[in-house]
Amino acid sequence: MSVRKTLSAAVLAAALTATAFTAPALAGERTGDRHRATQKAVDALVGAGIPGALAQAQDRHGTWNGSAGVADTTTGRPRLPQDRYRVGSITKTFVATVVLQLEAEGRLDLDDTVESRLPGVVRGNGHDGRKITIRQLLNHTSGVYDFTSDPDYREKVFGSGFLEHRYDTWTPRRLLDVAMRHRPDFAPGTDWSYSNTNYVLAGMVIEKVTGRSYGKEVERRILKPLGLRATSVPGTDPTMPAPSGRAYSTLSGAPGSPVHDVTELNPSLAWAAGEMVSDSADLQRFVRALLRGALLPPRQMKEMTTTVPLGEEAPSVRYGLGIIEQKLSCGKEVWGHSGGIHGSASEVVSTRDGRHTLALNINGDWAGDTRAVLEAEFCG
Repeated sequence: MSVRKTLSAAVLAAALTATAFTAPALAGERTGDRHRATQKAVDALVGAGIPGALAQAQDRHGTWNGSAGVADTTTGRPRLPQDRYRVGSITKTFVATVVLQLEAEGRLDLDDTVESRLPGVVRGNGHDGRKITIRQLLNHTSGVYDFTSDPDYREKVFGSGFLEHRYDTWTPRRLLDVAMRHRPDFAPGTDWSYSNTNYVLAGMVIEKVTGRSYGKEVERRILKPLGLRATSVPGTDPTMPAPSGRAYSTLSGAPGSPVHDVTELNPSLAWAAGEMVSDSADLQRFVRALLRGALLPPRQMKEMTTTVPLGEEAPSVRYGLGIIEQKLSCGKEVWGHSGGIHGSASEVVSTRDGRHTLALNINGDWAGDTRAVLEAEFCG
């Protein structure tokens, strides 16, 4: 889920626009403190006006925790390593993993049409589920209109209407109806465009194939086997589990606009595109297990990591099936996903071998370049 049409308020918002990277640390700095550059980049996020930032890295040396600013502007409580937060579109990696597990079990095929799994669902204004495959949903080459781009939805969910409608329930069908009011962005398979609607459809496919909610399948197949006790699929519950801080937003206003506490919201507004909650340790455990082959057989892992380009504006970023590959300024490649939802921008990335991971979160959605933290951690 993203408050903008870019991939999220974290990675691709930075990757699709000009990015001012944090200067890399000198070799001597890393000898004294391997994560000093990363901490400086975290500090810079708060310096840019975000209330608080949280980062955690894990590698062969162990676990490093970094933070800056506050989790709650009223109490001044600092951000804690165990804080839980809304992870937005990182939900998509969990959803794609479940879909690929179902393919490995022979219960669906990535080249099945959406129509064959969800008859009559993708129709209207040029949308045709008979011409769209499940693979195209997962890698955003379907052309299906992104419901979060709809002006009325944006005003009610991301604009000033949020304060009145924050507890409203959005069913998957209602989200799809918003998308089907518009023309598709392009013919299926001819281009790339990030669309949260793709993952609402993917969640519906999971439910049609299994007979259970997509959230229950995520819990049964990923959260419980990996022991991800801080990770949840909240459904319509607007509250945040403890421990957690607050989330702040200008509600699509320009920097300097009034800041609102947006911690409580009905996460059905994102559903399978971005409703999940987690913490930094769980996110890293998940991406590490995924990349090391603990969740998918080799054939499905190859499918997931077969990527497509985003276009000339983001030559260093490619999208697989629910996972992002990005090349950093030093030439290193990292894999993972980012996520943006009201007052929360998150990221989890890993080297391809799973040996070096990073998770981070900021609790405001109007400023901050999180890519600079990646650059500092992996290139500094």
